[in-house]
Amino acid sequence: MSEPDRRGTIPVAGPRTMVYVEWGAPSGKALVCVHRLTRCARDFDFLAQEMVRHGYRVICPDVVGRGDSGWLTDPMDYAVPTYTKHLLMLLAHLQLESVHWVGTSLGGLIGMSIAAMPGSPIERMVLNEVGPVVSLPALQRIALYVGKWPPLPTIEAAEQYVRAVSAPFGPHTDAEWRFLTEHVVRRNPDGSLRMHYDPAIAVPFAAEPPEEDLVLWKLYDDIRCPTLVLRGEHSDMLTRDTVAQMALRGPRAKAIEIAGVGHAPTLIHADQIAIVRDFLLGSR
Repeated sequence: MSEPDRRGTIPVAGPRTMVYVEWGAPSGKALVCVHRLTRCARDFDFLAQEMVRHGYRVICPDVVGRGDSGWLTDPMDYAVPTYTKHLLMLLAHLQLESVHWVGTSLGGLIGMSIAAMPGSPIERMVLNEVGPVVSLPALQRIALYVGKWPPLPTIEAAEQYVRAVSAPFGPHTDAEWRFLTEHVVRRNPDGSLRMHYDPAIAVPFAAEPPEEDLVLWKLYDDIRCPTLVLRGEHSDMLTRDTVAQMALRGPRAKAIEIAGVGHAPTLIHADQIAIVRDFLLGSR
């Protein structure tokens, strides 16, 4: 897997910065890809390289508190309104007036927030394993593991942990699991490893433990751009009933279910990439 073509940094909160990577010619149609809660920009390497072959410029940020981006002073700022503000700042920095959007889980919630705005820059959007109802069981599952990881003395131990918490990703090869691990760990001074994100992203979950589904139909109903929703067959995040309603309300999303996967499709495999590619290219 080759490295991104460019890397950039923008200030988003005082001295705190957001880092992003880019693929493709700056003149290409812009595609913004935003990762899930505890993942990072490099999750989209495979999708990015395919979309570049179709003339896209692909921009993948590390949401603040993750990857190479800065950590916030107030943990309660780790919330969708903050991330939405930062992504709008990125679009302004790059002078992007119109974009396509792929958002996995958290990245989809950010995308929905922007797509629902009057005059939104999002022209076409893929919601990967997220919608206007986020189920309570999924929120409770996330609250149990986010911000907590065991000692990770070696990359092998880190991979074992990633495989365990990411089992819903579905079957992957050994090489793919190593890829999914290498970009989400950082080395400690003593040579051991830690996960790449600020453990304080868990603070909002602890401050307000989830007690019911997160319901965002009002937001979804304001979206007007063509939308595709991907659901993992075994998802605990996005129910089939919610997906069925998404096809009837708001942007009337097209829906595709990915077999053998829970939360969430990684968009590494060729069949998943083809689904996203074909939808995005449908606007041309």
